[in-house]
Amino acid sequence: MVSKNQKPVVGITCCSSLNGIHHQQVVGDKYIRALMAGSDVIPVLIPSFGEAMLEILPHLDGIYLTGSYSNMEPHHFGGTELGVDMPRDPNRDTTNLTLLKKAVELKIPVLGICRGFQEMNVALGGTLHQQVFELDNMTEHREDKSVSMDEQYSVSHDLNLSEAGILSSIMDGELIQQVNSLHGQGVDKLADTLKVEGTAPDGLIEAFSLADNASYYLGLQWHPEWKIAENPFYTEIFKSFGDACRKYKGNEAYS
Repeated sequence: MVSKNQKPVVGITCCSSLNGIHHQQVVGDKYIRALMAGSDVIPVLIPSFGEAMLEILPHLDGIYLTGSYSNMEPHHFGGTELGVDMPRDPNRDTTNLTLLKKAVELKIPVLGICRGFQEMNVALGGTLHQQVFELDNMTEHREDKSVSMDEQYSVSHDLNLSEAGILSSIMDGELIQQVNSLHGQGVDKLADTLKVEGTAPDGLIEAFSLADNASYYLGLQWHPEWKIAENPFYTEIFKSFGDACRKYKGNEAYS
């Protein structure tokens, strides 16, 4: 029998990757380390094998969706094919969209980063800008890949927090925070069941949660997993997710 004193178990969905001639299930090391250090939970990796992965949900206390170099296939949100070469991961698309819909139903805590943030919006009926950098009213949100990783993941712009939300609450009402920016896609139409948690200076939605606050469902467009110990905002985000997973494990209502 599992002890109530054990840490929450959080599932991390994998990317489906081809390494040479071999298919692999992959999760970036930095995501796992940040989750363990910041949320104090036990991570388990979920392969991108589609609907079969629904069977793992009763064994989880949270779901964590990472960033990725791949983009969602546009047919999932009514988008058109752009005719440009963009990396895809249809197995991850199918797996995560399926898991997310069921997670909301079961009120399992969810934290999503970058691609995960985009999946969380699409799963509930939202849409995406496929190339934010081509929009006249948006600034550049992509990283400069010619510089070092420290420079790529350094603070890029302010984040304007909404007054009533998870993020403003964990930061004691300090409504201006700073974040990095490493994405080419972004939210176009926010799903009706979501509310804005934070926006970039150009108005692009960079964070959201459930509008009815029924469960912890926090999506973030930036990368708080990067050196979280050096950034109090990032630290508090992972702590809040860990707290939500502990509440869920203890059968406590989310609030």
